Amino acid sequence: MHVAFVHRRGFGQFAALAAQLAQAGNEVTLITETIDQKIPSVRVVRHRAEPGPRANPHMARHMGTPDHHVRIGHRVAETIDAMVRQGLVPDVVVGHIGWGSMMFLKDVLPRVPALGYCEFFYRSQGADVGFLPDDQPDLETRKRLRLRNIAQLLSLEALEAGISPTHWQRSLYPADAQERISVCHEGIDTVRFRPNPAASVALADGRVLRAGGPPIVTFAARDLEPYRGFPQVLEAAAKVVRQRPDALFVFVGADGVSYGVPPPGGGAWKDHLLTSLDIPPDNILFPGAVPHSVLRQIFQISAAHLYLTYPFVLSWSMLEAMACGALIIGSDTAPVREVIRSGRNGLLVPFFDTDALAEAVLGALNNPEGHLAMRAAARRTVERRFRLTDCLEYQQGLLEKLAGRPLLRNSSIS
Repeated sequence: MHVAFVHRRGFGQFAALAAQLAQAGNEVTLITETIDQKIPSVRVVRHRAEPGPRANPHMARHMGTPDHHVRIGHRVAETIDAMVRQGLVPDVVVGHIGWGSMMFLKDVLPRVPALGYCEFFYRSQGADVGFLPDDQPDLETRKRLRLRNIAQLLSLEALEAGISPTHWQRSLYPADAQERISVCHEGIDTVRFRPNPAASVALADGRVLRAGGPPIVTFAARDLEPYRGFPQVLEAAAKVVRQRPDALFVFVGADGVSYGVPPPGGGAWKDHLLTSLDIPPDNILFPGAVPHSVLRQIFQISAAHLYLTYPFVLSWSMLEAMACGALIIGSDTAPVREVIRSGRNGLLVPFFDTDALAEAVLGALNNPEGHLAMRAAARRTVERRFRLTDCLEYQQGLLEKLAGRPLLRNSSIS
């Protein structure tokens, strides 16, 4: 079977599925702006990147982002049309609907079934916007957010089915659309991400971090920013080290801003926040963005892994840390509550309560044996609900159902 993936930023959420299909002998094509990795036997077709939202005095208010999405949709449609004229017609298409890439798919391939990846539907209440106590979205913000969903709504109207990684993310979509959206995570490789008591991390200064030594508290995000609770974690760290001066906090992540806004005056949130906090430099470590293999080792040596997030997309990092047997101390927000049952497979604290967060960390460091059952339960949760092989099996079954024909299959990914 010929399966085409559409994603602006390379394989993204489709990497494991694309690799599995290609290894089994299926024809696989990726249609993209940029490529993030190479997967053997996968055809990559790049389309011209469209410049971002642009100011236009003749454009209606807040139409910059919708216009950008329409332009992306045109590029993808032109690319697929060129493929069709060369005889490269897919049997089924899987694509991310958030950037407009799938808007005109059915105008090019009216008889080819399609599955839309439904990651996040913007809302002015009940999700990330309005989450902060002093964030009350005004009328202009509400209108802007509604218009930002245009590409998703037009895509969903035409596609046969959708898929969301979590139930909460699906719940953000309109009720009539939810009926066609399945829930299945991309999957966590529980063979690669597993507990390893012998794991260690070598630092550039010659130090080696490992479990059993001074306790290591970990935090990981694409960027160290408020959306993932970095200010709260940093403040809690300052409180913890006053009572546990042997604790080391490892903050993995870059200094940019993936979501939200930069700090007042610009620069990195890390630099902005550290000026007002009294934390001994020997108690905090900022390795920046690290390779996935190093991140796995950091999870494996963690005495407690802190994962805070606005009501937003759930990060793979939390599930990978759970698979490594880390003790999750997470924010009591909807995405995290879907996975963590406080006191059973992790601990939940109010997002803004840094005293409660510090207390939970101290409890974990002072009584590691008392939290072993939660760590084991965390891994079982991932094995039961997010195991890569199970997720891939579900995704392949969904594609076969849409296409009305079987895929070539193997079991090379375990």
